[in-house]
Amino acid sequence: MKNRIYLSLKGAAMGVAETIPGVSGGTIAFITGIYEELINSIKAFHPSLITTFRKDGFGAVWSKINGNFLIFLLGGMIIGLGVGLVAVDYFLTNYPPIVWAFFFGLIIASIIFVGKQIKDWKIGTVFIFMIGAAIAYGISILPIAQANDNLIFIFFCGAVAVSALLLPGISGSFILLILGMYQFILHDTLKDGVLVQRDVHAMIIMGTFGIGMIVGLALFSRVLSWALRNHHNFTLALLAGFMLGALNKLWPWRIPTVVMDEEGQVHDFITGMSIDKIIKEVNVLPAQYVEQLGEPSFVVPVIISVIVGFALVMVLDSKSEVKL
Repeated sequence: MKNRIYLSLKGAAMGVAETIPGVSGGTIAFITGIYEELINSIKAFHPSLITTFRKDGFGAVWSKINGNFLIFLLGGMIIGLGVGLVAVDYFLTNYPPIVWAFFFGLIIASIIFVGKQIKDWKIGTVFIFMIGAAIAYGISILPIAQANDNLIFIFFCGAVAVSALLLPGISGSFILLILGMYQFILHDTLKDGVLVQRDVHAMIIMGTFGIGMIVGLALFSRVLSWALRNHHNFTLALLAGFMLGALNKLWPWRIPTVVMDEEGQVHDFITGMSIDKIIKEVNVLPAQYVEQLGEPSFVVPVIISVIVGFALVMVLDSKSEVKL
């Protein structure tokens, strides 16, 4: 039961991470030592399970898919998603530099953590690491698209976003943000349409999104499992690179340059204006942050938050019995 509670807490941390654009649940899985088990458990979902069920019953199927692991992890993730939609949204609204700083420190330590698992750093490994960093950085500066309620596109968004969930350093939430679907899926449809209004159309949208997620998980988990099994060092180097490139999106002090108002119109940002979504932003120093936004920079709390995020991973690393 103790292990199951720990597993649920890891799942909750992954769920919270997935509600924050720029933070990946896959990173949390990495630093808590469950990444490869998660990939292999998802990979186990295969049509051959029907034959297993007919021949050996439900117990054999449950064992094959690592059911106990998945049920407690996913239960924790659902709780984490709920907490993230409410609590994290509050803190990001009121203390954004402190929140981003925590994850900035966490990702830096995570890069070190993953780098230690690579047995042999060669020129090829370094090159793959740099490629991963360039890809993640490129994704982090892409412009934000507009929302689209076409069900085929929503299916595609589910498949892509959940694939990003499995990639440390590439956030499923941020992929949704780039596609213009973050607000539409998580808040307008899930939070307001399904949980509050019980709207049938919203349920259809979330069902389509969920099917896309299942398909994306089934396909991408097999790709990752094969890569980790056959090209372990290169795969870890690529994933570590993804995390390095993602740091651009986690810099604590950022000011918006292009925003969307509550009517859906896109404007250049003006201090004090009411905004619904940030389309584009730039990293700045604390003094510029205060000057441009008139908000406190929280320099000391930010430094403390970076240290706490970094230390958390180091503690988890020192106590973890599972290596990648």
